[in-house]
Amino acid sequence: MRWFMTLSYLGAPFHGWQRQPGEVTVQSTIEDAMATVLRTPVPITGAGRTDAGVNARRMVAHVDLPDGFDPREQRFMRAVNSIAGPHIAIESFEPVAADAHARFDATERSYRYFVHTAKWPFAAGLSWYVPNGLDFDAMNEAAALMLGRRDFTSFSKLHTDVKTNICDLRRARWHAIEGDGGRYYFEIAADRFLRNMVRAVVGTLAEVGRGKMRPEGIIDVLERKDRCAAGTSVPGEALFLWDVKY
Repeated sequence: MRWFMTLSYLGAPFHGWQRQPGEVTVQSTIEDAMATVLRTPVPITGAGRTDAGVNARRMVAHVDLPDGFDPREQRFMRAVNSIAGPHIAIESFEPVAADAHARFDATERSYRYFVHTAKWPFAAGLSWYVPNGLDFDAMNEAAALMLGRRDFTSFSKLHTDVKTNICDLRRARWHAIEGDGGRYYFEIAADRFLRNMVRAVVGTLAEVGRGKMRPEGIIDVLERKDRCAAGTSVPGEALFLWDVKY
């Protein structure tokens, strides 16, 4: 029987989501934990593939388990969470159709990228420190020009195995965090994302925020379809996969 599993994780201890030989990843850690409890291999498929160090507030994965077994049983949940370690939290299971797919059935994914412009030690490792500040109004002007169904080749990691670089960008905006002076987050949502896309988008918007590029320059970056035209990718530690919708 197929189940959708909802989980969250801190990305710092892992070499990304996807299982890789010789690396500790989120997928391999969960698969190994479930295999230990169930005493049989348990492959899981996630809604996306976060890079090394990237966090997830809400990730969804599908898993096939023996008929009659209910993973919502608290003893099973506690055992798997204990073995998976402190940086992963498996939160819930939901029964789904036998052909439901965590990746291909997702209709929207959203990310948030956190920035602080005033020194704040509690943000270390989970937010990008930009001590000289940024022009967030100019960055929002540029971000609005990116909305819609576009070719995002300029913001994609090179030599990936996807068939198209077209994405439907639905939201892209910077927000101030109320009550925390100097703290901001960038929310971006689309039907799909390319590898390294969000970090490249934020890095390019930061060029606008520093006054090194005019907001309308983002159109030229998109039209050139060249990774070298975009800004440097920002650190992954401040990026969170925020939600996945079906």
